[in-house]
Amino acid sequence: MRIATLTSGGDCPGLNAVIRGIVRTANSEFGSTVVGYEDGWVGLLEDRRVQLYDDEFIDRLLLRGGTILGTGRLHPDKFKAGIDQIKANLADAGIDALIPIGGEGTLKGAQWLAQNGIPVVGVPKTIDNDVNGTDFTFGFDTAVAVATDAVDRLHTTAESHNRVMIVEVMGRHVGWIALHAGMAGGAHYTIIPEVPFDIADVCKAMERRFQLGEKYGIIVVAEGALPAEGTMELREGEIDQFGHKTFTGIGQQVADEIHKRLGHDVRTTVLGHIQRGGTPTAFDRVLATRYGVGAVRAVQAGQFGKTVALHGENIELIDLEEAVGHLKKVPEERYRTAQAMFG
Repeated sequence: MRIATLTSGGDCPGLNAVIRGIVRTANSEFGSTVVGYEDGWVGLLEDRRVQLYDDEFIDRLLLRGGTILGTGRLHPDKFKAGIDQIKANLADAGIDALIPIGGEGTLKGAQWLAQNGIPVVGVPKTIDNDVNGTDFTFGFDTAVAVATDAVDRLHTTAESHNRVMIVEVMGRHVGWIALHAGMAGGAHYTIIPEVPFDIADVCKAMERRFQLGEKYGIIVVAEGALPAEGTMELREGEIDQFGHKTFTGIGQQVADEIHKRLGHDVRTTVLGHIQRGGTPTAFDRVLATRYGVGAVRAVQAGQFGKTVALHGENIELIDLEEAVGHLKKVPEERYRTAQAMFG
């Protein structure tokens, strides 16, 4: 059997570990060959592919961040218009099955291919942990570790200067990174997209700390967080080429409002793409490897139109339809748990 794989969407710690898992399992368990398409769906459309061998280079990928295949995004309209070309390219290359690795958008593309008769098994990937139907996506644990380390470090500098520090983390639509980094790092307030915030409540929490003699505060905010209607004037972001609103600056806007209302020295740290880079954590290496192995075994069993998923301790298969269509958001109960630690 000849299997193809690609990585699509934003880069993420653990992508190379998945590729390694796919190549080694295909070769050692089934004697199959693996082809990698470069730069995601674009490379598949342009028929840019490389042979992936189970060699020393592949073996060393476990610790390496990013993706050796490159990645990128393709507008859904261009993707749909190119499905016939994708089918032709896969047929010309003698590909028996495709394993795309990506987030909700990538898995949506995989679903479209499956509906057009292409044998597909997906692998869920995103640092945001927002893919529906799986407990965790690889990359999330690493992103939380990076964000938590930043929060840990900012405690000491904030305390030394009697400051309020705002830590802006990734999370356009969901607040999993902010929630976990805030809890793990001992933040005094966490703001997530699922719960519109009242800036007055944030200010009260900070002022209460200062009145009690705690002369500093740490606030973690997800980039996509929005204020409750009528509570704070928000400067709108721009719209990117994919129709996504850009949310750069919410951390600074919160900082400006706190300074205006309380007069405290407030500083903002935007972590940005550092959350995507570097060596994956042990958890992400293991999960990514298990996903790669599981995807190849699903291909060999002919279980197409699926994606691997983590349910408890087990790697299982779910329909692609279950993984796309809506995002896995932070439950209200989970946020209430974090709120118990505020202040």
